[in-house]
Amino acid sequence: MLHLMKLSVGPKDVATLARLQAERARHGPLRHVTRMVPRRAEEICAGGSIYWVVAGILCVRQRILAIEDATKEDGTKGAALMLDPGLVHVECRPVKAFQGWRYLDAAAAPADIAAGAARAEGVEALPPKLRRELAVLGLL
Repeated sequence: MLHLMKLSVGPKDVATLARLQAERARHGPLRHVTRMVPRRAEEICAGGSIYWVVAGILCVRQRILAIEDATKEDGTKGAALMLDPGLVHVECRPVKAFQGWRYLDAAAAPADIAAGAARAEGVEALPPKLRRELAVLGLL
């Protein structure tokens, strides 16, 4: 199994990412269109996820259901990552900015935070800089 890692451009927190995706899902299947087609798509579709880096912190993932050919708004070809709408929180880690997406081996992927596990209330309300600093220290 293989995963992708991608920067979430725009949303400054997971709550905003979830809200934007819920809005998109109302108009059809949830998908994210990329410029490049993953060469290892078969491995990704065998249970892989897209791990989102939000405000410099890798903190949430979504299962990739399929990868299909797509045409972007400007008419160029790309790939549509068909996503499960559920976001799964993972152990946070800081990630430096990069362009596009990166492959992420299953062994290097952060562990899921169990549903219902104790999480500090109000973490999403903290300023992004403070959340990053806490994540770097391993406190989030």
